[in-house]
Amino acid sequence: MVATRVDDVRGLVRANRAAAKLLRDLANRARPGMRTSELEAYAQEYLKGIGAEAVFNTEAGFPAAINTSVNDAVLHGVPGDQVLKVGDVLSIDAGLRLNGYCGDSAMTIGIGKVDPAKQQLIDAALGSMKAGIAAAVVGNRVGDIGHAMQSFAEARGYGVMRGFSGHGVGHSMHEAPSIPFVGKPGTGPVLVHGLVITIEPAIVEGSPEWHLDDDGWTVRTVDGGWGAQFEHTIIVSQGGARILTAM
Repeated sequence: MVATRVDDVRGLVRANRAAAKLLRDLANRARPGMRTSELEAYAQEYLKGIGAEAVFNTEAGFPAAINTSVNDAVLHGVPGDQVLKVGDVLSIDAGLRLNGYCGDSAMTIGIGKVDPAKQQLIDAALGSMKAGIAAAVVGNRVGDIGHAMQSFAEARGYGVMRGFSGHGVGHSMHEAPSIPFVGKPGTGPVLVHGLVITIEPAIVEGSPEWHLDDDGWTVRTVDGGWGAQFEHTIIVSQGGARILTAM
């Protein structure tokens, strides 16, 4: 969506703040001994309580309201019986639709005390997202965002997932344009004032090659390297990106 109407901006702000709060609540609740299905149950109750609806399952057929991806499962992990352990790295992706507008945000956390190398991975994913946000200015192109994220991660020795992307956000969760995690400067659609998109790089310790689990959703690295992802929904503006999912 290109949000130029005040009502659209307000609706997107409300939805994305609600998504950000859900994500923060989930991160605060995640602990050793918890099943990922317990996080899903909390998300479902949260959505019901604020009058919002899940969108991952309604728009794409995903069998849950949130993604919970652990260790070498980098993206689209399905909540279930997996028990979180001390030292795990958990990525949570939370999305919703509230009063006709969508919100989307993701973050990666360590469960209890994590190995310093895993914390460096988490920090690099956060830095990669921030680099992408810094490149999301009016007049730049989609490729500039991908290039910024890719350059940040690869300069620190990490792989960047291919075949996945951020996206436009509006009344639907996944709108044009796609925002790949990698890119070439000066390529792709031009970023215009009011464009609402997600910036959400996923990076891995080793090879970015991946395969799907038998559930048909969970994206896992081929070499067993662990992954991390952060995501904000932003509005592109003349003065730089406005983060809608900031808390």
